[in-house]
Amino acid sequence: METIIEKSSKKYNGFLFLFIVIVASIADAFLLRNGIMTNNDSILWIFIPLLILIFISFGGFIVVQPNDSRVLVLFGKYLGTVRDSGFWWVNPFTTKKQVSLRIHNFNSEKIKVNDLHGNPIEIAAVIVWRVVDSACALFDVQNYEQFVAIQSETAIRGLATEYAYDSNDSEASLRGNTQEISEQLKKQVQMRLQIAGMEILEARISHLAYAPEIAQAMLRRQQAQAVVAARQKIVEGAVGMVDMALKALSEQHIVNLDEDKKATMVNNLMVALVSEVQAQPVINTGTLYQ
Repeated sequence: METIIEKSSKKYNGFLFLFIVIVASIADAFLLRNGIMTNNDSILWIFIPLLILIFISFGGFIVVQPNDSRVLVLFGKYLGTVRDSGFWWVNPFTTKKQVSLRIHNFNSEKIKVNDLHGNPIEIAAVIVWRVVDSACALFDVQNYEQFVAIQSETAIRGLATEYAYDSNDSEASLRGNTQEISEQLKKQVQMRLQIAGMEILEARISHLAYAPEIAQAMLRRQQAQAVVAARQKIVEGAVGMVDMALKALSEQHIVNLDEDKKATMVNNLMVALVSEVQAQPVINTGTLYQ
């Protein structure tokens, strides 16, 4: 495939050429008038070619807005690109194709794909892009906007299969490492769209969820994992509190406990601290004699 690289095209001040065309039109009108008045047919041989040139020259005027461009093609040959905003005059025989250099957003559809663990998930992303090489965008791909959409969705699918939806260990996940995932997605999309002269400014996940058929099961699993993690923290705290209580009783000589009483005390404290139901204290006042 022939590689086309953007280059600057020749252009001229449009107001200057507009003035020249107006002067030529006035001169041509005077020629026609003199030819009619003098009945001189030879003047027509000057009037008609000049009139044709005037009409052809109007096809060379272009207006380029900021962050816009015109790609000039002459009989199938790329002549260059006009990027400077303003009123210009170029070769009137060229085909002038507009390529926007503004920033675009591509919002992908929700894609169903399996993550690293094989769980079906729904994922969508927003890709912020712009054209940096108008020649590549126009001549190296069939339709650069459609190319962006297809390649972006392909990159999103590939990224989703490399990471798990969620992870409890130190591994990166789609839900837990959003910044890393965004950078990786941007890198993959940029690699795919570089051939079309595109620059990716930002890429981020806009939608992430389990597929409906497993959403309820995954929700119950997440709830169970949260309960287990909370219980673990409660047990760790209760053990620390029991150990602190035993050490304080022993160091301050408040009461001397043998191993059996220590075990009983540990059991009572653990039940009181770990239980979800508020403990009801029982006060032992000793034996009542009559």
